[in-house]
Amino acid sequence: MKWNKYTLTTTAEAEDMISSMMMEAGIEGIEIEDKVPLSESDKSQMFVDILPEGPADDGVAKISFYLEPDADNAAMLKAVEEGLEEIRSWGINIGAATIEASQTEDKDWINNWKQYFHQFYVDDILIIPSWEEVKPEDKDKMIIHIDPGTAFGTGMHETTQLCMRQLKKYVNKDTQILDVGTGSGILSIAALKLGAAHAVGTDLDPCAISAVKENLEANAVPVTDMNMILGNIIDDKTIQDEVGYEKYDIVVAN
Repeated sequence: MKWNKYTLTTTAEAEDMISSMMMEAGIEGIEIEDKVPLSESDKSQMFVDILPEGPADDGVAKISFYLEPDADNAAMLKAVEEGLEEIRSWGINIGAATIEASQTEDKDWINNWKQYFHQFYVDDILIIPSWEEVKPEDKDKMIIHIDPGTAFGTGMHETTQLCMRQLKKYVNKDTQILDVGTGSGILSIAALKLGAAHAVGTDLDPCAISAVKENLEANAVPVTDMNMILGNIIDDKTIQDEVGYEKYDIVVAN
């Protein structure tokens, strides 16, 4: 399905006020582009060590919104233009306030990537996404069903596979696992299916909590065999205390 896309050029100063106005007018979702530097609070929530330098802030913001082709776009655009004039009358600099129209295709970005993720082997372990069937000849292999969802970890990355090969060497029935940066839970699940006694996972991403739970269930691994902890084990003393000290046989940090 095609959508009508409208992009308003305004100022970063006015973007919050304009966004609120658009929501009140009945626009359900907007996209904001600006060059405002990230705050320290924003940076603390990013999952990367080094952030690239962005372009200099020029004070310009672009606010895009999408309307269905068969909707009354003229009425909505009129409401937006009237809202802009009202905000301008309050003495707020809304910049050029020009609206550019275009069309865009509706795409399922959450699921489209799945067409590139297919079952594969790590030695004799079969990693298979939840949307594919196990072939008859693979029934006797060790199988890990995985659906990362929006969490990190399909198992295709070389470092993940290196960790998995080491787990095969060293895991036994008494092994306690600490999985730092758990993501989809693939390494913990591999360890538990290899016979580990228990796993504890940590991650910064809230999506990892639901992804791990679903993948444990998909692999018939009892959820009691693994604890998930959300937080930064590197510098958060509360998380460190919850994880515990000197109690793990193997730590994976992929």
